[in-house]
Amino acid sequence: MNSRTKSRLFTALGVITIVIGSIWIGQGTGLLQGSAMTGQSLWLVIGVIVAAAGVVLLWLAARAGRDPNGPSGQH
Repeated sequence: MNSRTKSRLFTALGVITIVIGSIWIGQGTGLLQGSAMTGQSLWLVIGVIVAAAGVVLLWLAARAGRDPNGPSGQH
């Protein structure tokens, strides 16, 4: 897998993971109603962990997208 493909994969997974984590944070805090998870602090904690994992994936995406030889034109 080349670095560009890896970067795109990590970006997509990171965004999806942050969205899911944010939904769980909203349900855990009671901001999003209509679920058995609403108001359950366990889902707040799980949501924070999942969203943090998404941030790590975005960080990995940024690193994977870098040229290991530095910016072009500097070789």
